[in-house]
Amino acid sequence: MPADTLSRDARHLALPQVGADGQRKISAGTALLIGMGGIGCPAATYLASSGIGKLLICDFDTVDETNLGRQVLYGPGHVGQFKAEVAAARLRKVNPDVEVTAIAKRLDEAALNAAVVEADVVLDGCDNFATRFQVNDACVAASRRLITGSAIRFEGQLAVFGPDYARSPCYRCLYIEADESLGNCAGNGVLAPVPGVVGTLMAAEALKFLAGIDEAAPVLRLYDALATEFRHLGIRKRENCQACAAA
Repeated sequence: MPADTLSRDARHLALPQVGADGQRKISAGTALLIGMGGIGCPAATYLASSGIGKLLICDFDTVDETNLGRQVLYGPGHVGQFKAEVAAARLRKVNPDVEVTAIAKRLDEAALNAAVVEADVVLDGCDNFATRFQVNDACVAASRRLITGSAIRFEGQLAVFGPDYARSPCYRCLYIEADESLGNCAGNGVLAPVPGVVGTLMAAEALKFLAGIDEAAPVLRLYDALATEFRHLGIRKRENCQACAAA
């Protein structure tokens, strides 16, 4: 590794679980981030600062004033601009060695499948179930690790799926289309740091996976910011799951 890279990655290199070999794997890895909101911003920032090789960041939305309290890559001067393009420019400044590709459009099924295949790990921080199901199905088809997170009010959720979907559950084993009636943060509010907590945890899971020290279990992690507590709920493979049953 070049001297400047060694200096940047010194704290990772000091970890026996990571070391030079693990950092090389991180630097060779590609992550796809779906949604560059309050969850995607910190997740992408930590992946970039940690020296991941390539980031694909996807969000077709533009920056709104209501985003600024929790979506930390954006400022007042970015209102009206595409989130993916603004975030890409900011992330390149965080770490110029990382290749960042902005996807500022809604991906159709073919394009989403192609993006998932290109990635080693997929992080989904979007704000609607329809997209989450599509991302899940693409990850199952491509046998890709999926890390998904959400936040609302004072509550955060984090779950990790795959890549061996023949043995482990997928996102559809946890949620079904009927759950779409659940609320969103626009109507219910969200404490600004809560998405940041979830996004940071997602980045940690992605880095562990890329470095080869992954110990993720099929567990739903629930964060309660009011009580400052975490709870873990096991996730079982659903026999009639239309996505992973045939994996």
